[in-house]
Amino acid sequence: MGYLSNIITFEINPDVNAEQTDERSLTIVCDESKATVAGWSALTKYIIACHEDGSVSQYDAKSGDLLVNYPIHELNQPIVDMQWSADRSYFITASKDKSAKLISTRDLEVMKTYPADTPLNSATITRKKDFVILGGGQAAMDVTTTSARQGKFEARFYHKIFEDEVGRVRGHFGPLNTVAADPTGKSYASGGEDGYVRIHHFDKGYFDFTYEVERERANRMQ
Repeated sequence: MGYLSNIITFEINPDVNAEQTDERSLTIVCDESKATVAGWSALTKYIIACHEDGSVSQYDAKSGDLLVNYPIHELNQPIVDMQWSADRSYFITASKDKSAKLISTRDLEVMKTYPADTPLNSATITRKKDFVILGGGQAAMDVTTTSARQGKFEARFYHKIFEDEVGRVRGHFGPLNTVAADPTGKSYASGGEDGYVRIHHFDKGYFDFTYEVERERANRMQ
């Protein structure tokens, strides 16, 4: 409609019986590229935003001033999801350029990259184990002529540190639109374009799986 993209914040009163204000506490105008997703860093020091042009911005959470903006993903390949680590010191992005990236909140340094063979719609960081889960699949317009296997409608597990793909979970009949990890680290959920939400509980093999270097480190610490 010709309007510039805005990031808007509101004050929330934690008292459930209190009236909430509809007055904006901060408005950030994204005049270069539309913001697709945004969130607070630890201690609300920064607002991190991801954009349609594949870049990531860091704003001062009090003033709204743009501090840095870096091209993280391929140019004009939208970043469609961003999810935080437990302490919000880093986060993971998912992009239509068929990759997910682990990024430091402090300086927006790309720490890890997880390449896939299909456009991604979502990515999440698991608790307890060093894994990330990616979700995506072929565009909806192509799904009617494609089998589930060819459409690549799978949740993909990568080792967070070593960047290796370690497994896939099938089940959806359309692209995965979102994945989310259980805060306890015992399960994850995925939502697909097929209209289903699937909750997967990890079995013993998931928790027992380790790399040799991880086993050696555990043995040294005993």
